[in-house]
Amino acid sequence: MTSLTATTRSTFTPRLPRLRAIVALVRRDFLIRASYRAMLVLDLVIGLLDVLIYYFISETFQGAATTSLGAAPTYLAFALVGIAVTTVVSATSGGIAMRVREEQLTGTLEALVTQPVTTLEMSIGMCGLPFLLASFRVGLYLLLGGALLGVDFSDADWVGFLVVLTATGTAMSSIGIVTAAAVVVVKRGYTIAAVLVFGMGLLGGAFFPISVLPDWLEPVGKVVPLRFAFDGLRQALYIGSGWETEALVLIVITLAAIPMAVWLFSRAILYGRRSGSLSQY
Repeated sequence: MTSLTATTRSTFTPRLPRLRAIVALVRRDFLIRASYRAMLVLDLVIGLLDVLIYYFISETFQGAATTSLGAAPTYLAFALVGIAVTTVVSATSGGIAMRVREEQLTGTLEALVTQPVTTLEMSIGMCGLPFLLASFRVGLYLLLGGALLGVDFSDADWVGFLVVLTATGTAMSSIGIVTAAAVVVVKRGYTIAAVLVFGMGLLGGAFFPISVLPDWLEPVGKVVPLRFAFDGLRQALYIGSGWETEALVLIVITLAAIPMAVWLFSRAILYGRRSGSLSQY
């Protein structure tokens, strides 16, 4: 058996993901990101400024009649969930595609795929750090909203919040995995994830209720996957119940989308290996 055949089998043979391999990939990415501390701090500051912007918007229209905000008691509380979800979704959907592109440009992608790591492990490992960093940022946003800006979390179900947030990140990471497959094949395409996330956020109720959409767009907004994330997190944070249905929908999306996305990613890597294009950029 040649080394190429052995590596190909270890990479593409279906098996349960190994925690050790995933942790190794997350640790590697963390060490790389930690070497750019200024960028990490800048990303965090920009996110906190976003929260402040929506706080001042909320103050500007305080007392004005508003369309139903669902479970959110104020517009700031409503927008805070929009910021949290889009932060996590942007990280998990675009993180792996951007990482694959960086691997191409630095010439390490070919070396990575020759390691005894499956495409599922690569997918989880590359999404792992973006999700953890985004979750940390969300925690700071909620702390800012609750401690300084008056958002009330007294009825929050934090277990429900974590379940919905994790289900959202895993479900939407399928977009990033598919985009990463496109990056491997055509060396471009990572903006696709950003466009999809923006569109779903716009239609799904990130920063305004979907009831204000035009009549012909409102039905679309009701079935956009992110709508379930927004509704579920608002119910978990501000009511403390009723998030279970939304979490279940997101889990079903995960079970349906992730296997297909990982399969496409594995096909893309196999194509790159056979065509000798993995090292090209």
